[in-house]
Amino acid sequence: MLTGCASESTDLSDAGGDYITGTGTITEIPRTERGARISFSGELDTGGTADSDDWLGSVVVVNFWYAACPPCRAEAPDLESLYQQFLPDGVVFIGVDVRDEAATALAFAETFGITYPSILDTRGGEVQLAFAGEIAPNAVPTTIVLDRDGRVASRIIGQIPDRSVLETLIEDVIGEEG
Repeated sequence: MLTGCASESTDLSDAGGDYITGTGTITEIPRTERGARISFSGELDTGGTADSDDWLGSVVVVNFWYAACPPCRAEAPDLESLYQQFLPDGVVFIGVDVRDEAATALAFAETFGITYPSILDTRGGEVQLAFAGEIAPNAVPTTIVLDRDGRVASRIIGQIPDRSVLETLIEDVIGEEG
């Protein structure tokens, strides 16, 4: 790919672009059937790095997205609202931007009022690969809820069908006995 020398625009007015979207398919995995802990890390759009090991013991919501993806734009307000709702419960929200550089990711966050960070997974897709062995993020957007042990508890492929759906998935994992 010859994108290294091109300057990247932070103009978010074009909601087009090619994307693979899902159908809103929801997968819930019973606690006794969950696979191995998913371990991932990466550079944040805000600077610094994130590491899933730092969140063990917390419920984690991972959202795979990118700025020109129309369903990603549509669900962004619901994700931020849920982040704010569950912040007092210690639920961690982390985005995984699969296409954009930091400037575009930050412009998206500012445009849509997103206050949680995103890992930039544009070079090599290491975060996507970390999930592929257990439950792949097969479309953009995909939202995955990890339990306190870092295991996949649920996945929504495509745009969140309704805010209450993800809210219930998060509450279910919060309510699990330790």
